[in-house]
Amino acid sequence: MKFKNNHSQPDKTPARRRFIKALALSTAAIAGTAMLASPQVMAAKVQTWKVQSTWDAGTIGYTLFDEWANSMEEKTNGALKIKAFPAKSIIADNNGLFEAVRNGVIQGMNPFTLYWSGKIPASVFLSSYPAGPDQPAQWDMMYYKLGMLEKTREIYKKHGLFYVGPIQHDSNVIHSKKPITSLADLKGMKIRLPGGMVAEVFQKFGVSSVSLPGSDIFPALEKGTIDAADFVGPAVNWELGFAQVTDYLAFGPPGMTSLYQPVDLMDLTVNLRAWNMLDDKTKAIVEQEVRNYSQNHYLSIQDANILAMQKFKDAGSTVTRMSQQDVEEFRKAAIPIWFEWANKDKDARDIFKIQLDYMMNDLIGYVSPEDIKGLELKEFKD
Repeated sequence: MKFKNNHSQPDKTPARRRFIKALALSTAAIAGTAMLASPQVMAAKVQTWKVQSTWDAGTIGYTLFDEWANSMEEKTNGALKIKAFPAKSIIADNNGLFEAVRNGVIQGMNPFTLYWSGKIPASVFLSSYPAGPDQPAQWDMMYYKLGMLEKTREIYKKHGLFYVGPIQHDSNVIHSKKPITSLADLKGMKIRLPGGMVAEVFQKFGVSSVSLPGSDIFPALEKGTIDAADFVGPAVNWELGFAQVTDYLAFGPPGMTSLYQPVDLMDLTVNLRAWNMLDDKTKAIVEQEVRNYSQNHYLSIQDANILAMQKFKDAGSTVTRMSQQDVEEFRKAAIPIWFEWANKDKDARDIFKIQLDYMMNDLIGYVSPEDIKGLELKEFKD
């Protein structure tokens, strides 16, 4: 019996220990799972962002953005809720919007990127500018393959912001009371323009530029205090009633609806602290979903534009076109102004240099060495 006991004891003791250890681990795992699943813990992980768009409620632009924002809770498995708000619903003006996001009053914004040219000179080069890159694919290339996204994020970080990504929108078009078939027709006209670089180039062709918020354009056209107005694309402009107060839409040559702002980019920008509170997996999802939304927004707007153009035509509006020669003349006038804005600070210079190299590449060929002869980019100290 002792012989048997001596052999059975070593078998029972490790088994007993393994059983106890396994039970302990199982109990700990169950407790851990309960903690992770508890509402208190889950609530602590969920982030909620208030994001104000520059789109007015009821426009196709805001409807698209609101739908996307509402989809993010499911796409991030509940880690992030985005509550969209239309223009002026929380913050009354654009300058206030910039500061509100930077200071964390709200967590994000969906603006037109070039709004910030007074605060961030480089932002004039973060969306299309007069006679610069004029195709949406060119901008996606610069952002996602040529280093412009990383550089933009460096710039925004200085302001306590995180630039998540560009959002393709549309061209800006001019609605006019008289036909515009060449640059010569612009002389003496009073046109609502966004200011900055765009206004400076138009002024070279005898235009008196006027800066007005979108809500003031219709009454200004109706009263005749301006002859024409630039704003976004046909779909939104139809909703704003521009066909009632103008007779013409002034486009560039076929394939180019706008000489001066053919790729009007928006973006999603968020408070840097709010961004850093997300885990890496959720950050990656948000970045990818902004890219997905950019494509959906652009295609949806273009689809709506096709329908809107028929509505303009049925209402009696006429499309007029400028020529490729006008494009080249407009670019010639714009190039010195490009350099003036690029030389405002190092960040503007660095962004523009990416674009200039791209435009001078034979694949694009918009700019030749002869075009920039005598123009130089400043050297800035790091």
